[in-house]
Amino acid sequence: MPYESLRDYLSVLESHGLIQWVEKEVDKDWEISSLARQYFRKTSSTNRTALGFRKVKNYESPVVLGLIGGSRRIYGLALETGLGPEEIVQTWKRGFENPVEPVLVKSGPCKEVILKGNEVDLHRFPIPIWTPEKDPNPFFTAGCSITKDLETGIRNVGIYRMEIKAKNQTGILWDLPSQHGALHYAKYETSRKPMPMATVIGPDPTIVMAAVAKVPFGVDEFAVAGGWRKKPVELVRCETIDLEVPATAEIVVEGEIYPGERVSEGPFGEYTGYMGGPYQMPPFHIKCITHRKNPVYHALFSQMPPSESSLMRQIPEEANIKYHLSHFLKIPGIVDVHLPESGGSYAWCWISISKKYPGHAQQVLCASWTHYPSLAKWVVVTDEDIDIRDPFMREWALSWRVEPQKDIFFIPNTSSILLDPSSAPPEVPLWDRLSSKICIDATKKWKFPEIALPPDRYLKRIEEAWDQYRLKV
Repeated sequence: MPYESLRDYLSVLESHGLIQWVEKEVDKDWEISSLARQYFRKTSSTNRTALGFRKVKNYESPVVLGLIGGSRRIYGLALETGLGPEEIVQTWKRGFENPVEPVLVKSGPCKEVILKGNEVDLHRFPIPIWTPEKDPNPFFTAGCSITKDLETGIRNVGIYRMEIKAKNQTGILWDLPSQHGALHYAKYETSRKPMPMATVIGPDPTIVMAAVAKVPFGVDEFAVAGGWRKKPVELVRCETIDLEVPATAEIVVEGEIYPGERVSEGPFGEYTGYMGGPYQMPPFHIKCITHRKNPVYHALFSQMPPSESSLMRQIPEEANIKYHLSHFLKIPGIVDVHLPESGGSYAWCWISISKKYPGHAQQVLCASWTHYPSLAKWVVVTDEDIDIRDPFMREWALSWRVEPQKDIFFIPNTSSILLDPSSAPPEVPLWDRLSSKICIDATKKWKFPEIALPPDRYLKRIEEAWDQYRLKV
């Protein structure tokens, strides 16, 4: 059954024991981010839960995070699917190949409170500071920003960081041309027209997942979410702009972005583990806020990996790359794809294959990043006997199956990973940056000596009798 709202989803997380509520009063300006950081450091992504904070100092609304990418179990629950690569591929295919268009309804819970004019005040919500003493202000991190193409009217929903500048103004960071909200704004700016935008906090989880997915330009993310849910997303009209938003969202912020206007945006602690910015970006002027009574404030936890954003990126992108190679390009022998969280699930791409023909590894190395041009500075292909999800085995493959001058090559002048601090000095605009890729063939090139391990049958016998040995691990 699809989730009707964020609150519906929270009750399911509760029933599965996948959210922990902190009952101690916390300070949004340092304590939420610091506690989340230590929790993510101490807990594996297998056992991690979402976190909720009911008592935020000076605020009535609770804050929740980790609701999408807290752990692989949580991710599967949010998408209502299993976590095997093929299960994720099939679920994602359903959203893209069988989208369900949203439907318009007259009203919804997001209209329970309507604030206009002087009543508009972002400071009434417990928006955390994510990198204390380094971020200049609080930031929206899970805001789903909705715009429409000036020419076609096709909707886009994307998540971009948004710095709280004043009670009725935010900044926004987006990259032209890789992010579709920026493409919409470019058309409005060329036409010298203000662009309407609505930013939604706390819709149902499939909408957040669609907003962060690499949906093709011109495809409505609400329809993709509807395909995943097998039920249309219900939308209501905004109060002051010509856009539609999810009817059950917790908070809706309506406004406009004017042509030719720029302000300093950032810095902000990014998924790379470094501070990003400041940059000159357009401000968002807010005309109206609507929200549910006693709204729940939803945030995505990013900054230094491991984080929620790195796991949210890892799970779908691994499935997408495998699908791209195996199904779209029809390259045989693709066993597994892994994007380690240490690289923000973006900088490293490991692929294991069952080699079928000469040049197979090189073909995969060159094809892997065609899925998304800025993906991965480091691309490594290994044999199928290497568990590419085990850091020790990855290092072992690099140590003994790579002859550097023969098995490593570079691809120069490629798209840079957004916010990669190594690609260019900070004064170079994001959209002017170029990078390169290093491709490593870590497969066996000829018959290697046998691996120096006891036969599997002995190792399995030890595993079956492990408790008898009474060893602590």
